[in-house]
Amino acid sequence: MAGAIDMSRVSWPDVAEALERGVIAVLAVGAVEQHGAHLPLTTDADLAHGVARRIADGLGALLLPPVAYGDAWNNEAFPGTLSISPETLRAVLEDIGRGLIRMNVEALVLVNGHFGNREPIALAARTLTGQGLPVLHLDYPRLEALAVQICESEPAGSGFYHADEVETAMMLALRPQAVDMSRAAAEYPEFPVTFGHEPMQLREFNTTGVFGDPRPATAGKGEALIAGIVEASLQLVEAFRLRHKGHEVTDGNAQ
Repeated sequence: MAGAIDMSRVSWPDVAEALERGVIAVLAVGAVEQHGAHLPLTTDADLAHGVARRIADGLGALLLPPVAYGDAWNNEAFPGTLSISPETLRAVLEDIGRGLIRMNVEALVLVNGHFGNREPIALAARTLTGQGLPVLHLDYPRLEALAVQICESEPAGSGFYHADEVETAMMLALRPQAVDMSRAAAEYPEFPVTFGHEPMQLREFNTTGVFGDPRPATAGKGEALIAGIVEASLQLVEAFRLRHKGHEVTDGNAQ
């Protein structure tokens, strides 16, 4: 592959040429949200766009500028978090998708870097698929298994990665200049019994914004995590593309 067609670096004739050949688009969706004292507020967007870039490179796809804001309501008690409503995020994604339909882009791959975005992304994908744009939405596939293999620290909760070794390692791989490991500290808060069953602010039971232990993180671990996520993502994209070309896809193609 020739690599991604990065819309932050190319002009409209370059996009027109890619559309003439036939191309899919890749879009990262992040959040502006606290990530402890050692990581920047843009961590979710930085990570999602870094992963999206590598996926787009592997596909020769159109890499869209990221959607940097997301539904981060449960972290609004921490200064710096800026959240948008699920309805707003869904509307933004649908508007972008309709623009891609007008451009005759073949399909859209959404790379989500923030848990709170999952529902609006899924609803936007359903709408756009109904309007003729196939949408695949990815949430760092295989991350939990990769974290078990690669990381030393235990997660604060099952499948819960926030400002911990996982996210810190990935940031060290993608944007090391934004990480201040001298401020990294561990916190393993006690989750309320009703966590996940009612809305609540994370600051009610967490003081630092960290869930887990970021201190063992290294850039090497981050590279390994990202490589595994990208490999799993490309497998899913291939299955997705085959399905929309009318081919039968077996379970073994979509891991």
